[in-house]
Amino acid sequence: MIFVWIGTVWFGAALLQGLTGFGAALVAVPLLSLFLDLKLVVPLCTLHGVTITLCLSWQLRRSLSLKKIGPLLLGCVPGVVFGVTLLKYADPVAMKLMLGVMVTAFAIYALLSRPVLERKLRPFWAYVAGFATGAITSAFSAGGPPTIIYTTLSGWSKDTIKATLSGFFLCAGLLASGSHLMAGLTTVTVAKYYVASLPFVLFGVWVGSRFYQRINHKLSLKTVFSCLAIMGLVLALSAVR
Repeated sequence: MIFVWIGTVWFGAALLQGLTGFGAALVAVPLLSLFLDLKLVVPLCTLHGVTITLCLSWQLRRSLSLKKIGPLLLGCVPGVVFGVTLLKYADPVAMKLMLGVMVTAFAIYALLSRPVLERKLRPFWAYVAGFATGAITSAFSAGGPPTIIYTTLSGWSKDTIKATLSGFFLCAGLLASGSHLMAGLTTVTVAKYYVASLPFVLFGVWVGSRFYQRINHKLSLKTVFSCLAIMGLVLALSAVR
């Protein structure tokens, strides 16, 4: 039954990222952490994140821009090192609480924020977003919020935002996966869960991508972020019980 549950969670998470370009880990990590050790969940989610972003990057390859992704990557490398160290040595309960607070805060931000006009962001913020994403991705496998906020404030088109997020998250995920492997966090158990849930992930991405141009994104995102806020609160409360 645990394989069925993991597969079901990943179908929904992959469908969400197929629709929006982000959010799979923000859904999967809180749900899977309710019954699996976070040190198993994070490497698993990172591996699936690589799979999902590889598919989306290929679909959106014409909108990919190294000029936009490059600064994010430069900031990401030291962030990954910091995040892996945190995952390996930090208290799992404290990390669970931090993750719950992070997910809730991001969901509330997304629900309350208004559409923004295009801004001339300084290049410095790309490096900050990259570092924060690298650290959170390797520590929690849910590093989307900093880069999502950055790309939203940049005023790019929908396809450019989704392509940039997918391309960058692919590179960040590869870095994090390699770091997890070298740190001994990617175990045989993680590999078994990955292989068993891979068909669910691929099907979820396919379904999400099919509906990418056909749904009311504003309403669907509000629903998703409302659910994320609840998940984050549940995760945070479970850590302090």
